[in-house]
Amino acid sequence: MPLYLYELSYTAESIAAQIKNPQDRLETAARPIIEAAGGKLLGGGFCFGDNDLVILVEAPDDESVAAVAMAVVAGGAVKSARTTKLLSGAQWVAALKKASSLSANYRPAR
Repeated sequence: MPLYLYELSYTAESIAAQIKNPQDRLETAARPIIEAAGGKLLGGGFCFGDNDLVILVEAPDDESVAAVAMAVVAGGAVKSARTTKLLSGAQWVAALKKASSLSANYRPAR
């Protein structure tokens, strides 16, 4: 199954609610919705800076991950989110090989 990196930042109201009722949101919020979409939570962690939470997800397809992202944002606790589809090492090597065969067809502006 494809891999995805999901990064999000909570609203101030969501952080305030979490301070009042501390929980591991990876387990109480992320895992249930990811599994309901047919995916698997592979890992993640809470951070400080631009994002509050980063999640590594394995999911059946782009539509499933998009649906999870939409449902999460629609809940109102997230102020920003970004999903990045990840390539495996084998996919990366295959892309590099394909790029090598395509590079003769590209003419950069000079």
